[in-house]
Amino acid sequence: MKQIDFKSVPSPSFVVDERLLIKNLELLKSIQDQTNCDILLALKGFSMWSTFPIARHYLKGITASSLFEAHLGFEEFGKEVHAYAPAYADHEMDEYLQYIDHIVFNSFDQLHRHKAKVKASDKPISIGLRVNPGYSEVETPLYDPCYINSRLGIPFESFRPMELQDVEGIHFHAMCEQGADVLERILIRFEEKYGEYLHQMKWVNFGGGHHITREGYDVELLVNLINRIQNTYNVKVILEPGEAIALNTGYLVATVLDTIKNGMDLAILDTSATCHMPDTLEMPYRPMIIGSGLPNEKKYTYRLGGMTCLAGDIIGDYSFDEPLKPGDTLVFTDMAHYTMVKTHMFNGVNLPSICLYNEKEGLQVIRTFNYNDYKGRLS
Repeated sequence: MKQIDFKSVPSPSFVVDERLLIKNLELLKSIQDQTNCDILLALKGFSMWSTFPIARHYLKGITASSLFEAHLGFEEFGKEVHAYAPAYADHEMDEYLQYIDHIVFNSFDQLHRHKAKVKASDKPISIGLRVNPGYSEVETPLYDPCYINSRLGIPFESFRPMELQDVEGIHFHAMCEQGADVLERILIRFEEKYGEYLHQMKWVNFGGGHHITREGYDVELLVNLINRIQNTYNVKVILEPGEAIALNTGYLVATVLDTIKNGMDLAILDTSATCHMPDTLEMPYRPMIIGSGLPNEKKYTYRLGGMTCLAGDIIGDYSFDEPLKPGDTLVFTDMAHYTMVKTHMFNGVNLPSICLYNEKEGLQVIRTFNYNDYKGRLS
């Protein structure tokens, strides 16, 4: 596979490798083919719509968690649009109904508030409810949909089976970057509570958090679980991964601006943990850099920081074979998902350019940003 010349891209830039994206999509399609399930792209994880013409050949549609995501999916993906939100604003519902094919409500009160309008739509829209199975194995509370007192999904003690008229599906989401073995344990709890109601449904949505495209994921177990649920309850299984679509397909290319010393060697980059990769602070996690090592693993160790004035805009500590100097290129890996969708312009820091690479056309700069993008968000 031909290597990308990262020194030829604008800095900073997100670069998505189309070849790696297709590899992920092919695996996901193979699961659809083996099970007849539907796999959707969760736009909250990956919304690079210049890649939608590729993704639509493999996936059944998209899932949106906001009106703008639904609009984007309808406009640019061109297949099924599913929607879920913790609550829907009354003034947005008419526009939502122009775009969506499925809608999932987070409570019975939301269902009753909006059901009549959904049923009166010019096109058939399948209605579902999100439940909270009350079990998860997510270690970070910020990303745990089933954390204590969670607002996401109807807990079993609040489930009202006598009010399921016009409800065609049940949705749950209890995972984050996890394997099929975790899904298997979740399904045991889910079926104990909601299995009797699945027999009257047309579909069940397993949500997201399925790390299907990571190395070592048990695809065979996932296929068996999907087939078992579909055969047992005569329902269509839907999955809506975001991260798995773009896992290990993208990079963030950055440049060293300065090196300083304050008790240790420090390097300031033209990117920002706060603005460009906020999950490094929220999870938190340490992104990998091509050619780097753990602190003190290689000869020269640096703490890498961003260019905002926030004291905590720290990416992490890394070691290198040679001393860093202004102008050096650093390439962060696995930067396609939950990056572009979460960037912001705090401190007036510009956004990274968005680039796409394939072997036929080479590197394409899809989008650059400037002062007008910053000013246009303010007033």
